[in-house]
Amino acid sequence: MKIFDNISLLPYNTFGIDVPARRMVEIESADDAALLTDPTFQLLPYLILGGGSNVVFCSPYDGTVVRLATRDEAVVEEDRVHVSAWGGMVMDRLVEWCIERGLYGLENLSAIPGTVGASAVQNVGAYGAEAKDVIERVEAYDLAEKRYVTFAASECHFGYRHSLFKEHPGRWLVLRVVYRLQREFSPNLLYKALADADASTARTLRQAIIDLRWSKLPRPEEHGSAGSFFKNPVVEADVYARLKAAYPDMPDAHAADGGYKLSAGWLIDRAGWKGRTMGRVGVWPRQALVLYNTGACTGSEVQSLATAIQADVQGRFGVTLVPEAVMVGGVRIEN
Repeated sequence: MKIFDNISLLPYNTFGIDVPARRMVEIESADDAALLTDPTFQLLPYLILGGGSNVVFCSPYDGTVVRLATRDEAVVEEDRVHVSAWGGMVMDRLVEWCIERGLYGLENLSAIPGTVGASAVQNVGAYGAEAKDVIERVEAYDLAEKRYVTFAASECHFGYRHSLFKEHPGRWLVLRVVYRLQREFSPNLLYKALADADASTARTLRQAIIDLRWSKLPRPEEHGSAGSFFKNPVVEADVYARLKAAYPDMPDAHAADGGYKLSAGWLIDRAGWKGRTMGRVGVWPRQALVLYNTGACTGSEVQSLATAIQADVQGRFGVTLVPEAVMVGGVRIEN
Protein backbone atom coordinates (compact mmCIF):
# COMPACT_ATOMS: atom_id res chain seq x y z
CA MET A 1 0.00 0.00 0.00
CA LYS A 2 1.21 3.51 -0.84
CA ILE A 3 -0.09 6.63 0.90
CA PHE A 4 0.11 10.16 -0.50
CA ASP A 5 -0.91 13.32 1.34
CA ASN A 6 -2.23 16.53 -0.27
CA ILE A 7 -2.04 15.11 -3.78
CA SER A 8 -3.36 16.68 -6.98
CA LEU A 9 -6.06 14.61 -8.69
CA LEU A 10 -5.23 16.05 -12.12
CA PRO A 11 -3.51 12.84 -13.34
CA TYR A 12 -6.33 10.70 -11.99
CA ASN A 13 -9.39 12.04 -13.83
CA THR A 14 -9.89 12.10 -17.59
CA PHE A 15 -11.72 15.44 -17.53
CA GLY A 16 -8.42 17.06 -16.57
CA ILE A 17 -9.69 18.92 -13.51
CA ASP A 18 -6.99 20.00 -11.08
CA VAL A 19 -8.17 19.68 -7.49
CA PRO A 20 -6.32 18.31 -4.46
CA ALA A 21 -7.25 15.41 -2.22
CA ARG A 22 -6.22 15.34 1.42
CA ARG A 23 -4.97 11.77 1.02
CA MET A 24 -4.68 9.03 -1.58
CA VAL A 25 -4.22 5.35 -0.78
CA GLU A 26 -3.00 3.11 -3.58
CA ILE A 27 -3.85 -0.58 -3.16
CA GLU A 28 -1.12 -2.83 -4.57
CA SER A 29 -2.55 -6.25 -3.68
CA ALA A 30 -5.74 -7.89 -2.49
CA ASP A 31 -4.24 -8.16 0.98
CA ASP A 32 -3.89 -4.37 1.14
CA ALA A 33 -7.64 -3.94 0.99
CA ALA A 34 -8.10 -5.23 4.53
CA LEU A 35 -5.80 -2.46 5.80
CA LEU A 36 -8.45 0.10 4.87
CA THR A 37 -10.47 -0.96 7.91
CA ASP A 38 -7.74 0.37 10.21
CA PRO A 39 -9.22 3.16 12.41
CA THR A 40 -6.78 5.70 10.96
CA PHE A 41 -8.54 5.38 7.60
CA GLN A 42 -12.01 5.59 9.09
CA LEU A 43 -11.57 9.15 10.37
CA LEU A 44 -12.04 10.71 6.92
CA PRO A 45 -14.65 10.17 4.20
CA TYR A 46 -13.31 8.11 1.33
CA LEU A 47 -13.90 7.78 -2.38
CA ILE A 48 -13.13 4.67 -4.42
CA LEU A 49 -11.70 5.79 -7.76
CA GLY A 50 -11.13 3.64 -10.82
CA GLY A 51 -9.64 5.20 -13.93
CA GLY A 52 -11.32 8.53 -13.19
CA SER A 53 -13.11 8.45 -16.53
CA ASN A 54 -16.59 8.87 -15.10
CA VAL A 55 -16.10 11.54 -12.44
CA VAL A 56 -16.10 15.33 -12.30
CA PHE A 57 -14.41 16.89 -9.27
CA CYS A 58 -16.27 20.08 -8.35
CA SER A 59 -14.19 20.94 -5.29
CA PRO A 60 -11.11 19.75 -3.38
CA TYR A 61 -11.70 16.31 -1.88
CA ASP A 62 -11.35 16.55 1.89
CA GLY A 63 -10.95 12.85 2.46
CA THR A 64 -9.15 9.72 1.26
CA VAL A 65 -9.17 8.66 -2.37
CA VAL A 66 -8.74 4.88 -2.70
CA ARG A 67 -7.52 3.44 -5.98
CA LEU A 68 -5.95 0.22 -7.19
CA ALA A 69 -2.42 0.35 -8.55
CA THR A 70 -2.40 0.43 -12.35
CA ARG A 71 -0.72 -2.65 -13.75
CA ASP A 72 -1.23 -5.43 -16.27
CA GLU A 73 -2.27 -8.55 -14.38
CA ALA A 74 -4.53 -11.12 -15.96
CA VAL A 75 -4.53 -14.91 -15.94
CA VAL A 76 -6.38 -17.53 -17.94
CA GLU A 77 -8.08 -19.93 -15.55
CA GLU A 78 -7.86 -23.70 -15.84
CA ASP A 79 -10.91 -24.03 -18.07
CA ARG A 80 -9.01 -21.88 -20.61
CA VAL A 81 -11.94 -19.54 -21.36
CA HIS A 82 -12.26 -17.60 -18.10
CA VAL A 83 -9.89 -14.66 -17.67
CA SER A 84 -9.33 -13.18 -14.21
CA ALA A 85 -8.03 -9.60 -14.34
CA TRP A 86 -6.79 -7.22 -11.64
CA GLY A 87 -9.27 -4.42 -11.02
CA GLY A 88 -6.65 -1.73 -11.63
CA MET A 89 -5.72 -3.00 -15.09
CA VAL A 90 -6.64 -0.61 -17.89
CA MET A 91 -9.67 -2.11 -19.67
CA ASP A 92 -8.39 -1.44 -23.18
CA ARG A 93 -5.13 -3.18 -22.33
CA LEU A 94 -7.11 -6.24 -21.22
CA VAL A 95 -8.95 -6.32 -24.56
CA GLU A 96 -5.60 -6.37 -26.38
CA TRP A 97 -4.19 -8.95 -23.95
CA CYS A 98 -7.10 -11.30 -24.65
CA ILE A 99 -6.90 -10.96 -28.42
CA GLU A 100 -3.17 -11.74 -28.28
CA ARG A 101 -4.06 -15.04 -26.59
CA GLY A 102 -6.94 -16.00 -28.85
CA LEU A 103 -9.68 -15.20 -26.34
CA TYR A 104 -12.65 -13.32 -27.77
CA GLY A 105 -15.71 -11.42 -26.60
CA LEU A 106 -14.34 -8.07 -25.42
CA GLU A 107 -13.58 -6.53 -28.82
CA ASN A 108 -16.54 -4.10 -28.82
CA LEU A 109 -15.29 -2.60 -25.56
CA SER A 110 -12.04 -1.48 -27.20
CA ALA A 111 -10.74 2.01 -26.38
CA ILE A 112 -13.17 2.52 -23.51
CA PRO A 113 -11.31 4.56 -20.88
CA GLY A 114 -11.19 3.26 -17.35
CA THR A 115 -10.23 0.13 -15.49
CA VAL A 116 -11.30 -3.49 -15.24
CA GLY A 117 -12.90 -2.81 -11.86
CA ALA A 118 -14.88 0.08 -13.27
CA SER A 119 -16.20 -2.15 -16.07
CA ALA A 120 -18.17 -4.06 -13.44
CA VAL A 121 -19.15 -1.06 -11.33
CA GLN A 122 -20.46 0.92 -14.31
CA ASN A 123 -21.48 -2.04 -16.48
CA VAL A 124 -19.66 -0.20 -19.26
CA GLY A 125 -20.97 -0.58 -22.76
CA ALA A 126 -20.37 0.51 -26.33
CA TYR A 127 -21.16 -0.47 -29.91
CA GLY A 128 -23.76 -3.12 -29.10
CA ALA A 129 -22.03 -4.74 -26.13
CA GLU A 130 -22.00 -4.39 -22.34
CA ALA A 131 -19.59 -5.74 -19.75
CA LYS A 132 -22.39 -7.81 -18.19
CA ASP A 133 -22.55 -9.87 -21.38
CA VAL A 134 -19.23 -11.51 -20.50
CA ILE A 135 -18.72 -11.06 -16.75
CA GLU A 136 -18.71 -14.38 -14.90
CA ARG A 137 -18.04 -13.14 -11.36
CA VAL A 138 -16.65 -10.21 -9.39
CA GLU A 139 -14.22 -10.49 -6.47
CA ALA A 140 -14.25 -7.62 -3.98
CA TYR A 141 -13.50 -6.51 -0.44
CA ASP A 142 -16.49 -5.51 1.68
CA LEU A 143 -15.45 -2.42 3.65
CA ALA A 144 -18.61 -2.56 5.79
CA GLU A 145 -18.34 -6.21 6.87
CA LYS A 146 -14.53 -6.34 6.61
CA ARG A 147 -14.34 -9.49 4.50
CA TYR A 148 -13.54 -10.69 1.01
CA VAL A 149 -16.57 -11.59 -1.09
CA THR A 150 -17.30 -13.04 -4.51
CA PHE A 151 -20.42 -12.17 -6.52
CA ALA A 152 -21.73 -14.26 -9.38
CA ALA A 153 -22.84 -12.12 -12.31
CA SER A 154 -26.47 -12.90 -11.44
CA GLU A 155 -25.95 -11.26 -8.02
CA CYS A 156 -24.53 -8.01 -9.41
CA HIS A 157 -27.87 -6.38 -10.36
CA PHE A 158 -26.51 -5.42 -13.75
CA GLY A 159 -28.60 -2.99 -15.78
CA TYR A 160 -28.05 -0.09 -18.13
CA ARG A 161 -24.93 1.61 -16.69
CA HIS A 162 -25.89 0.12 -13.36
CA SER A 163 -24.78 -2.50 -10.87
CA LEU A 164 -25.03 -3.56 -7.24
CA PHE A 165 -21.81 -1.64 -6.64
CA LYS A 166 -23.41 1.61 -7.80
CA GLU A 167 -26.37 0.99 -5.51
CA HIS A 168 -24.01 1.06 -2.51
CA PRO A 169 -21.15 3.38 -3.46
CA GLY A 170 -18.05 2.96 -1.35
CA ARG A 171 -19.04 -0.36 0.22
CA TRP A 172 -17.16 -2.77 -2.04
CA LEU A 173 -13.70 -2.36 -3.50
CA VAL A 174 -13.62 -4.44 -6.70
CA LEU A 175 -10.32 -6.34 -6.75
CA ARG A 176 -10.72 -8.72 -9.69
CA VAL A 177 -13.24 -9.34 -12.47
CA VAL A 178 -13.55 -12.71 -14.16
CA TYR A 179 -14.76 -12.68 -17.77
CA ARG A 180 -16.28 -15.58 -19.70
CA LEU A 181 -14.76 -15.54 -23.20
CA GLN A 182 -14.59 -17.76 -26.29
CA ARG A 183 -11.91 -19.54 -28.25
CA GLU A 184 -13.74 -18.99 -31.54
CA PHE A 185 -14.13 -15.45 -32.83
CA SER A 186 -17.74 -14.46 -33.49
CA PRO A 187 -18.04 -10.75 -34.32
CA ASN A 188 -20.74 -8.64 -32.70
CA LEU A 189 -21.97 -6.32 -35.45
CA LEU A 190 -25.31 -5.34 -33.94
CA TYR A 191 -24.35 -1.66 -33.80
CA LYS A 192 -25.45 -0.04 -37.08
CA ALA A 193 -22.18 1.79 -37.70
CA LEU A 194 -20.31 -1.52 -37.67
CA ALA A 195 -22.34 -3.04 -40.50
CA ASP A 196 -19.56 -2.43 -43.03
CA ALA A 197 -16.63 -2.88 -40.64
CA ASP A 198 -13.83 -5.30 -41.46
CA ALA A 199 -14.66 -8.08 -39.02
CA SER A 200 -12.57 -10.77 -40.67
CA THR A 201 -10.54 -11.08 -37.46
CA ALA A 202 -10.86 -9.85 -33.89
CA ARG A 203 -7.95 -7.51 -34.48
CA THR A 204 -9.48 -5.86 -37.55
CA LEU A 205 -12.78 -5.44 -35.71
CA ARG A 206 -10.96 -3.94 -32.73
CA GLN A 207 -9.21 -1.46 -35.01
CA ALA A 208 -12.50 -0.55 -36.72
CA ILE A 209 -14.06 0.16 -33.31
CA ILE A 210 -11.09 2.24 -32.21
CA ASP A 211 -11.25 4.25 -35.44
CA LEU A 212 -15.00 4.74 -35.04
CA ARG A 213 -14.64 5.91 -31.43
CA TRP A 214 -11.99 8.52 -32.17
CA SER A 215 -13.79 9.75 -35.27
CA LYS A 216 -16.60 10.94 -32.99
CA LEU A 217 -15.08 11.51 -29.56
CA PRO A 218 -12.27 13.73 -28.27
CA ARG A 219 -8.94 11.99 -27.82
CA PRO A 220 -7.96 12.06 -24.13
CA GLU A 221 -4.52 13.47 -24.88
CA GLU A 222 -6.11 16.46 -26.65
CA HIS A 223 -9.25 17.30 -24.68
CA GLY A 224 -10.43 16.10 -21.30
CA SER A 225 -13.89 14.58 -21.00
CA ALA A 226 -15.88 11.96 -19.11
CA GLY A 227 -17.06 10.20 -22.26
CA SER A 228 -20.83 10.01 -22.60
CA PHE A 229 -21.97 12.50 -19.97
CA PHE A 230 -25.68 11.60 -19.87
CA LYS A 231 -27.51 8.29 -19.96
CA ASN A 232 -29.89 7.62 -22.82
CA PRO A 233 -33.30 8.25 -21.19
CA VAL A 234 -35.92 5.51 -21.07
CA VAL A 235 -39.47 6.84 -21.46
CA GLU A 236 -42.95 5.35 -21.49
CA ALA A 237 -44.64 4.38 -24.75
CA ASP A 238 -46.96 7.39 -24.83
CA VAL A 239 -44.03 9.81 -24.39
CA TYR A 240 -42.14 8.16 -27.22
CA ALA A 241 -45.23 8.26 -29.47
CA ARG A 242 -45.72 11.98 -28.71
CA LEU A 243 -42.12 12.84 -29.49
CA LYS A 244 -41.98 10.73 -32.65
CA ALA A 245 -45.12 12.43 -33.96
CA ALA A 246 -43.70 15.88 -33.23
CA TYR A 247 -40.19 15.05 -34.51
CA PRO A 248 -40.36 12.44 -37.30
CA ASP A 249 -36.58 12.71 -37.77
CA MET A 250 -35.94 11.51 -34.21
CA PRO A 251 -34.07 8.18 -34.27
CA ASP A 252 -36.25 5.17 -33.63
CA ALA A 253 -36.17 4.14 -29.97
CA HIS A 254 -35.39 0.65 -28.77
CA ALA A 255 -37.53 -1.16 -26.24
CA ALA A 256 -35.63 -1.35 -22.96
CA ASP A 257 -36.33 -1.62 -19.22
CA GLY A 258 -40.08 -1.53 -19.68
CA GLY A 259 -40.02 1.54 -21.91
CA TYR A 260 -38.28 3.06 -24.92
CA LYS A 261 -34.67 4.20 -24.87
CA LEU A 262 -34.18 7.56 -26.61
CA SER A 263 -30.96 9.05 -27.92
CA ALA A 264 -29.73 11.63 -25.40
CA GLY A 265 -27.28 12.88 -28.02
CA TRP A 266 -30.09 13.61 -30.47
CA LEU A 267 -32.12 15.46 -27.83
CA ILE A 268 -29.12 17.63 -26.90
CA ASP A 269 -28.26 18.26 -30.54
CA ARG A 270 -31.86 19.11 -31.46
CA ALA A 271 -31.97 21.53 -28.54
CA GLY A 272 -29.08 23.38 -30.18
CA TRP A 273 -26.24 22.55 -27.80
CA LYS A 274 -23.84 20.68 -30.08
CA GLY A 275 -20.65 22.71 -30.48
CA ARG A 276 -21.62 25.35 -27.90
CA THR A 277 -19.40 26.38 -25.01
CA MET A 278 -19.96 27.95 -21.60
CA GLY A 279 -16.84 29.27 -19.98
CA ARG A 280 -14.10 26.69 -20.42
CA VAL A 281 -16.30 23.68 -21.09
CA GLY A 282 -18.24 22.77 -24.21
CA VAL A 283 -20.38 20.23 -26.04
CA TRP A 284 -18.25 18.21 -28.45
CA PRO A 285 -18.96 19.29 -32.07
CA ARG A 286 -19.08 15.71 -33.38
CA GLN A 287 -21.03 14.08 -30.53
CA ALA A 288 -23.49 16.07 -28.45
CA LEU A 289 -23.48 13.47 -25.68
CA VAL A 290 -19.93 14.46 -24.71
CA LEU A 291 -18.99 17.49 -22.60
CA TYR A 292 -15.31 18.42 -22.89
CA ASN A 293 -12.64 20.58 -21.32
CA THR A 294 -11.66 23.42 -23.65
CA GLY A 295 -8.79 24.34 -21.33
CA ALA A 296 -8.29 24.30 -17.54
CA CYS A 297 -12.01 24.14 -16.76
CA THR A 298 -13.38 23.62 -13.27
CA GLY A 299 -15.90 21.07 -12.11
CA SER A 300 -18.33 23.88 -11.32
CA GLU A 301 -18.22 24.97 -14.96
CA VAL A 302 -18.98 21.42 -16.07
CA GLN A 303 -21.90 21.27 -13.68
CA SER A 304 -23.28 24.60 -14.84
CA LEU A 305 -23.28 23.47 -18.46
CA ALA A 306 -24.81 20.09 -17.59
CA THR A 307 -27.58 21.76 -15.57
CA ALA A 308 -28.35 24.18 -18.41
CA ILE A 309 -28.63 21.30 -20.89
CA GLN A 310 -30.87 19.33 -18.55
CA ALA A 311 -33.21 22.29 -18.07
CA ASP A 312 -33.42 22.99 -21.81
CA VAL A 313 -34.11 19.37 -22.78
CA GLN A 314 -36.71 19.08 -20.03
CA GLY A 315 -38.41 22.28 -21.17
CA ARG A 316 -38.40 21.42 -24.88
CA PHE A 317 -39.16 17.71 -24.82
CA GLY A 318 -40.43 16.91 -21.33
CA VAL A 319 -37.61 14.38 -20.95
CA THR A 320 -35.28 14.13 -17.96
CA LEU A 321 -31.59 13.63 -18.66
CA VAL A 322 -29.68 11.85 -15.91
CA PRO A 323 -25.90 12.19 -15.81
CA GLU A 324 -23.82 9.10 -16.28
CA ALA A 325 -20.85 11.04 -14.91
CA VAL A 326 -20.60 11.33 -11.12
CA MET A 327 -20.24 14.82 -9.68
CA VAL A 328 -17.96 14.74 -6.64
CA GLY A 329 -18.33 17.69 -4.31
CA GLY A 330 -20.97 19.41 -6.40
CA VAL A 331 -24.70 19.86 -6.08
CA ARG A 332 -26.56 16.68 -6.94
CA ILE A 333 -28.04 17.14 -10.42
CA GLU A 334 -29.82 13.83 -10.95
CA ASN A 335 -33.53 14.56 -11.13
